[in-house]
Amino acid sequence: MLLLAILVFLVLAWLMIGIIRGSRRLVSLSDIAPMAVEDQPRVSIIVPACNEAATIAPALATLLAQEYAQLEIIVVNDRSTDETGEILHEIQQRYPRLIVLDIDVLPDGWLGKPHALHCGVALSTGEILLFTDADIHMKPDTIARAVQRLQQAGLAHLCLLFRNKAKGWLLNAFILDAGSGLFMLFKPWLAANPKSRRFMGIGAFNMIRRSAYENVGGHAAIKAHPIDDLMLGKSIKDAGLHQECLSGYDFVTVSWYDSTGAMIDGLMKNIFALANYNTALALTGAVGIGLLTILPHWGILFCHGPTRLVFFLNVVLRLIFFGQVLRASGFSLWLTPAALITPYLTVYTILRATFMTLKNRGIIWRGSHYSLEELRRKNHSLF
Repeated sequence: MLLLAILVFLVLAWLMIGIIRGSRRLVSLSDIAPMAVEDQPRVSIIVPACNEAATIAPALATLLAQEYAQLEIIVVNDRSTDETGEILHEIQQRYPRLIVLDIDVLPDGWLGKPHALHCGVALSTGEILLFTDADIHMKPDTIARAVQRLQQAGLAHLCLLFRNKAKGWLLNAFILDAGSGLFMLFKPWLAANPKSRRFMGIGAFNMIRRSAYENVGGHAAIKAHPIDDLMLGKSIKDAGLHQECLSGYDFVTVSWYDSTGAMIDGLMKNIFALANYNTALALTGAVGIGLLTILPHWGILFCHGPTRLVFFLNVVLRLIFFGQVLRASGFSLWLTPAALITPYLTVYTILRATFMTLKNRGIIWRGSHYSLEELRRKNHSLF
């Protein structure tokens, strides 16, 4: 048990040092000057909206306020059953340049969001496409800065890390912990390295050249994948095209979830997909997280002597790291103790997502059921 405690400590230290060093290598959008008006190519923003009545108006306001001359905004009202459609058409009356597309039918073989984005692209005219969500807020110069980086660096694809502005002690800790886990898994700072297989894609801000989008088959090539943003990034990397992930914390924000329970429910469609719907792989991930983050708690309680001390150091190391994440994200250090709870939520979410997907023989997303057989048959692995 002492050897296991030491191994856990070394692995944790290695992972955390890697995240800290990697994060410092990310270019910040704040270091990029906005593109001059006369140089701006046409950009088409495409926003899928399914039952987004509570968030769509303020999010659209930030897009309509963008300081970018050559801008086209397309919102796809994807089978909404709430007031989303009415809100969009009311906004359109005040801003005629806003394009609203209403979709009533989802074709066989498609998931809702990839299909909505696919339809939005068909209406667009920009040489650069920007996919974003219906609850994302952007500063006025965000697109002008992003396009400048895209052009200067010769990128085919650029995505931005966003800042979470949700409320709640445990919820924010859970979001930050999940984000740290994704950093460990995807290493977004390596996306720009052509020698690395690492890639990145972020639904809040996925900017791609139309030529590159068409080259990889667009959303039609990933029409049955619930993690379409990441898969689009993977398609770009697999095609040998140049992509980059930037820090956009000061420019792109979202209140990701309303509660911890809502976050767990929201992750039901994604978690098992990360494991490519492989039960053994999902369970292995849950066990690995448990060994690294939960075992030390119980080791302190039930072990003695040097073993207890090493497990205690594991917990201290994790709390120090989490405090650094909080500081970098602009949150109070009072959230640090929540890091003792979030690993249990993470493992629970993985197990629940796996169980519910198997039980329901598929995923239920925005009121639609997608069969596990089809998801497994049509989806490509992320790794």
